[in-house]
Amino acid sequence: MRRLKDVCEVQSINEVLVRRVQKQMPDPATIHQVADLFAALGDPTRAKIMVALSKAELCVCDLAVLLGMTLSAVSHQLRHLRYLGLVKYRKTGRMAYYSLDDEHAGELLTQALQHIGHTAFVRISAKKSSLAR
Repeated sequence: MRRLKDVCEVQSINEVLVRRVQKQMPDPATIHQVADLFAALGDPTRAKIMVALSKAELCVCDLAVLLGMTLSAVSHQLRHLRYLGLVKYRKTGRMAYYSLDDEHAGELLTQALQHIGHTAFVRISAKKSSLAR
């Protein structure tokens, strides 16, 4: 029988710690909203839109050209991001300009990009280390 290295080998519950963490857990509706948020950012098209909007306020036409998509497809993705409170728009005449809704959306994106850069660095460092052996 093969043993797994990444699980406990014996069952020992720290009931005090479990109760303390349980009290700090958000309610199920909040957890669902968090999952929806990460699911939205898990879509590469929406992630690209978020990155683009972190650089500048852009109209739907500009985003469509930048991403090589139709206006309809970009508008669909923007509606989803707007529903989640990640982006906002303003109308100037017949133009709709989009930007990130607030600093939290930008910080979330920045953290994700920094994490990707960090984990890529850690994987490369670990690979170089194992090759040197």
